[in-house]
Amino acid sequence: MSRLRSLRYKIALIFFLVTASAFSVIWFVVVPQLEQNLKERRLDNLVDEAKATRSGLQLPLGGRQFAPRDYADRISVAEDTTDARVTVQDWQRERSRKRNPGFYAVDSPRDVPAFDEGMALRAIRTHHVQRGYGRFQGEEVGMVAQRLRTTGRRPRVAFYSVGFEDVRATVSFVRERVLVATALAFAIALLGGFLVAMRLGRRVGRLERAARHVAQGRFVDPLPVTSKDEIGQLTDTFNQMQQQLRRVDVARKEFIATASHELRTPIFSLSGFVELLQDEELDEETRREFLETMGEQVERLQKLSVDLLDLSRLDSGSVELHTEPVDLAELTRSVTGEFRPRLVEHRTDLVLDVPDEGPSASCDRERVAQIMRILLDNALRHTPEGTDVTVSATRYNGAAELTVADGGPGLPAGARAKVFERFFTGDAARGAGLGLAIARELAERMDGRLVLTTERGSTAFTLELPADGNGA
Repeated sequence: MSRLRSLRYKIALIFFLVTASAFSVIWFVVVPQLEQNLKERRLDNLVDEAKATRSGLQLPLGGRQFAPRDYADRISVAEDTTDARVTVQDWQRERSRKRNPGFYAVDSPRDVPAFDEGMALRAIRTHHVQRGYGRFQGEEVGMVAQRLRTTGRRPRVAFYSVGFEDVRATVSFVRERVLVATALAFAIALLGGFLVAMRLGRRVGRLERAARHVAQGRFVDPLPVTSKDEIGQLTDTFNQMQQQLRRVDVARKEFIATASHELRTPIFSLSGFVELLQDEELDEETRREFLETMGEQVERLQKLSVDLLDLSRLDSGSVELHTEPVDLAELTRSVTGEFRPRLVEHRTDLVLDVPDEGPSASCDRERVAQIMRILLDNALRHTPEGTDVTVSATRYNGAAELTVADGGPGLPAGARAKVFERFFTGDAARGAGLGLAIARELAERMDGRLVLTTERGSTAFTLELPADGNGA
């Protein structure tokens, strides 16, 4: 039963049903219609022929009668001309002094075949040729009746009847050819449908096996795209999906490995300091140094956990943005005020280059503040003490720009292309390398971008955001 439910058998069955439907239409609709059309055409020809032979069967004007033999010869000529049986009959109102209406043959030595009195009466009354169908000796025949001119009171009718042997022979020939063509069509449909379905089934089966491997975490080589049809497009989409899943899987494993390493280092450090603090002979100054170092490690863990949570929310798409007009000058003053203790500790002079009415950007205020904190923290963390930091806000070429620049040694050439990658850091002891990756993600979510400009003696990160139309 599973083989019968496969794609190849279903498609072959569809081909068979389509062919069978076409045969049924031809056999039960087209062929009977063809037969009826041939019969109608034969009757049309018989009507025309009957009109052409009418003058030969009518009595001459002046009352002269034909001899029976002569009139029989005229009927024979009409039969030869029309290729039909011709009977001439008179209508009588009385017979043997009794009212017995009906027709009787006159001057015709042959038997009367399939005579239709109703048709004859209509021809007499309407003076128009009548046509119809009847049966004679179990066979269907076509009939034509037309009124003839006479000199007496009894109306006379010429009755033509023709068989449809030639029509039946033609239809029988057509049916035989239809049967032969249908048998060939069935064979071709089954074979062709089976071959097409087998090829499609092979391609679908290859996709199914590859999808099963990917579902089990085992990636396969890209599947060959052999056509541009729907299955070819599906194969190409599957290859792209697998490539993306492979990158995501690699990134996930690297993320887990790096995050585990970043978490393990401060945890092991804290564990070691705890063991050292348990020493009762430890002097107070050393104990204080250990506690300060432990506090730094705890702060590092807190920052790392927050960064990991932010990355998780960014990856899952659960970060909500509330876009509104934001005054970057006012926001810059507010955020830099939070870093005054750090600036004093770092012995850094902070220069604010913002106008009184700064540029207004269309963005999320809290997320821009988060990006500024990341950039300021990065500038203080990775530069020597006493390095000057400049924060500026301006509007340029339709965009609002916020720049954090430092006078540090700059970034090496190899680090410039990787600075926005997750967990990349030039100094592992000073951070986990997640801040700039988060900042770039947030900037892109707000339809902006984060640009790095670095040279020896200077490093600047510029946040470009869509400017608010009503801002300065």
